[in-house]
Amino acid sequence: MTARLPLKSYFLSFAALSSGAAFLMPQQSYAAATVTKPADTKPASSQPSKTAASHKKTQNQTESNREVITVTGSHIANSHIKSPTPISSLSQQEILNQAPSNNIADLVNQMPQFAGSQTPQNSAYSLSDGTAGINALNLRNLGPVRSLVLMDGRRITPSAITGIVDINTIPQQLVKRVDVVTGGASAQYGSDAVAGVTNFVLDKTYTGLKVTADSGISDYGDGENEHAAIAGGFGFAHGKGHVLLSGDIAHQDGIFHVSRDWNVNGNRIVANPDYVAGNGQPYYLRVGDAGTNNVMPGGIINASTGGVANSLRGIYFGPGGSVNHYNYGSFSTSSVSVGGDQNLANNNKNIGLEPQSDRKNLFGRLSYDVAPWMTLYAEGAYNESEYVYNSGPQYLSSVSLKGTNPYLVDALGADALQNVSSVTVGTTALDMPYRRTDNLRSVQRYTFGGEGNFEMFGKRASWSAYGQYGVTHTHEQIYNVMNTAKIANATDAVRNSAGQIVCRSSLTDPGNGCSPIDWLGTGVMSPASIGYVLDAPWRNQRFQEIVSGVNLSTIPFATWAGDVNVAVGGEYRDERSSGYVPTEYQSGWSVGNYRPTFGHYNVKEAYLETAIPLAKGLSFNGAVRGTDYSTSGYVTTWKIGGTWQPIKDVLFRATQSHDIRAPNINELYNAGTSQTTSVLNPATGLTNTVLANTTGNAKLRPETANTTVVGAVITPRYVSGLAVSVDWFHTKIKNAIEQFYPQSIINECYSGYTTFCSAIRPDPTGTRDLLISASPFNFAKLETSGIDIDASYSFPLRRLLRDADGKFTIHGQATNYLKYVSDSGMGYTVDTSGDISSGPPRWIYRFSATYSTSRYSLTAIARGISAGNYSNSYIQCSGTCPAYNANYPTINNNRVTGIFYFDMNATYNLPVEKIGKMQLFLTVTNLANTSPILLPEGGLEADETYSNLLGRTYRGGIRMEF
Repeated sequence: MTARLPLKSYFLSFAALSSGAAFLMPQQSYAAATVTKPADTKPASSQPSKTAASHKKTQNQTESNREVITVTGSHIANSHIKSPTPISSLSQQEILNQAPSNNIADLVNQMPQFAGSQTPQNSAYSLSDGTAGINALNLRNLGPVRSLVLMDGRRITPSAITGIVDINTIPQQLVKRVDVVTGGASAQYGSDAVAGVTNFVLDKTYTGLKVTADSGISDYGDGENEHAAIAGGFGFAHGKGHVLLSGDIAHQDGIFHVSRDWNVNGNRIVANPDYVAGNGQPYYLRVGDAGTNNVMPGGIINASTGGVANSLRGIYFGPGGSVNHYNYGSFSTSSVSVGGDQNLANNNKNIGLEPQSDRKNLFGRLSYDVAPWMTLYAEGAYNESEYVYNSGPQYLSSVSLKGTNPYLVDALGADALQNVSSVTVGTTALDMPYRRTDNLRSVQRYTFGGEGNFEMFGKRASWSAYGQYGVTHTHEQIYNVMNTAKIANATDAVRNSAGQIVCRSSLTDPGNGCSPIDWLGTGVMSPASIGYVLDAPWRNQRFQEIVSGVNLSTIPFATWAGDVNVAVGGEYRDERSSGYVPTEYQSGWSVGNYRPTFGHYNVKEAYLETAIPLAKGLSFNGAVRGTDYSTSGYVTTWKIGGTWQPIKDVLFRATQSHDIRAPNINELYNAGTSQTTSVLNPATGLTNTVLANTTGNAKLRPETANTTVVGAVITPRYVSGLAVSVDWFHTKIKNAIEQFYPQSIINECYSGYTTFCSAIRPDPTGTRDLLISASPFNFAKLETSGIDIDASYSFPLRRLLRDADGKFTIHGQATNYLKYVSDSGMGYTVDTSGDISSGPPRWIYRFSATYSTSRYSLTAIARGISAGNYSNSYIQCSGTCPAYNANYPTINNNRVTGIFYFDMNATYNLPVEKIGKMQLFLTVTNLANTSPILLPEGGLEADETYSNLLGRTYRGGIRMEF
């Protein structure tokens, strides 16, 4: 919601912020105190003439009267209302000084309130859901779908049918402030605001022209990136009208092979070969110097049938089909060896570290004062992005070759295969190109609206109304994917009457195009066989959103304690999806199996919000919203809160909210996606490859949440510039819309829940071990609680040195997650706080210190997370371990280290005041080149969510403003 206030009021609010009263303003926080303005050093001769200055002053005053201040967390258009809801902000100056990349999401995600966000770095394996490359914010680790993203108080067109917003689509060069509401806000803003709201506030009255160009690279000479942006604004018709235009373009080189030393540690989790029920040993072992033994670049025989059972196990094939014998080391399972030849598979280097990306953004805004009480505006935005990933090598752990296969006979000889009916080969098919995902996405948004101020009940009132249409087109494609039927045909090779090796199927159907494939060795596959079995499935998906809303904020009356503020309004939203996939790409592939999703729903909403002063220093805030979904019916959400300021230095605040989130189109109507992964089978202790198929569930109900926040803000008068806040939060979600993933499904089946067993069956194609089907549903509850700590201190250096120039600003944020429990209702729960693999870290923190003068600024940043467990489902023990439980298996070592990063940022203003402003900037991220958190996993052995994978990186550039 927006409200029009004179620019003078804005400056008064800013002055209050700078003096330490930051937390009393609902639309800003102490973060704005870091904004510094260079002193005007222009000589007298360079000043504009009196006439020109007078004209500019008149125009600026007109622009100021048109400016509408966005109040985040409330629809009440009164910046003097003390908000009971905690709001953290990033100012424009912080964004310019501290952004680690050319994407604002990277800075926002460093705030401790965000945990587990999706980024281009950690979405490489989103092969089938269309979200690869999206920067989606995740408040409280409750999921991006529960974190509402707004721009100037309005919804942003989602970038996928899951409803999540790509922060890349926001015109970043015009962002004036980023506000984060850390508490349920469904009563104010509707569904999806269960965890909170992130509001990007634009500088809608910007006048001038600014240009930015920057480039970056890693310390290893890879990951090069370039970015350029331009934004301009000007008034016309004596200040009644205003035009804003902006655009930017960015490119990031991909890093398609891991060339970092930290990825060769060989940490794995394996079944303990000495475990016997009741002997007190852990069921699993975490070991080093371990690697995959059941797949090799040129293939390895894992089993044979007939003849002497498994007599051929361990034979692997090298360059040109050379025959070798694998050393299984000190001990091994069916898929992992410790020591020996564990490093020969070398698959941990053959995956992508960073996607290649290209994005382009255009934004335009036109506004005009048609009357003293009405400003009409129109906005348009177009965003295009493409992300290309190396998603790793082909992976086949159980290729079955008949004992008479001519390639096998040629490699081993007929004598070695006497009476052998078949062998099972595992391979990563080095001769084949790696799988590559290419997600092309365009998002368009068009908004028309009006807003203004007028007098009502003898007081100032504000109104706004808008309509918005947005459409997202995605083209999702996976290159070099195996067709399972063609793999079977090409694998079944025989010799024809002329002695040539051909496909058996070609004997009866010579024109079927089949070319036999040789799995035994590297450099042995023919181009014809590779071209026959591989293809590039794709899907086109279209998502449309129509939103309209109207809001009114007024002061109908006053009590002895002050004005009573009331806001009312309504919103209508319509969302629908459609798509197209060629029939041949809808099934039969090793991964992908794209199907288009068709679905539609609409929602009608109305709300009422009020802020009532009760006594001196005591106020009440409340909101209620009625929501009617075409799919799930009517629900009511509400929020109550209050503030108490017994003395000027201390403010107490508390809120209680009841929020909802209705199922989105993907959860309701997903036509089916698939992903290949692996699981530890508790019944056998072996690792199985799995094809997981997920579809929608049209019977889903809205999930409900209750959130409590209690805190205090201290702004001591005796320490000017100091502000400290501490808030305790607790969120409990019932009927949460979630789904079980393959490992959980197989664990539940093993524990006796037969409903889950029905979702598991052998893979009929034989290319994976198992096929698991899963859909989302409303399970019991999700609960989290913790403490947010926020402190800032800003002071001029002259307090310490009388004649010194400049100012220091110190800013610290930390969140302590006390609890994060997912209760499936199946008889067990796991608190995953401190669980690196699936929950939020116990502590997330970020501290910055900035020294700034009129000429330059230096900022040091320390950030990181605390140590924790790999998985809180494990019970760590070394002896006298409890009996095995599939939900809480025992392990010898479950700990993972924390991470600490140190960054530096510097800016320097060039002395070119006569022609405008020019600033050079340099950012060094991960100054100490700290390695990421290492995890006991195959492939990429690092945490991708909280860790820096690239190592030390540099980014430098220039900003110009005229």
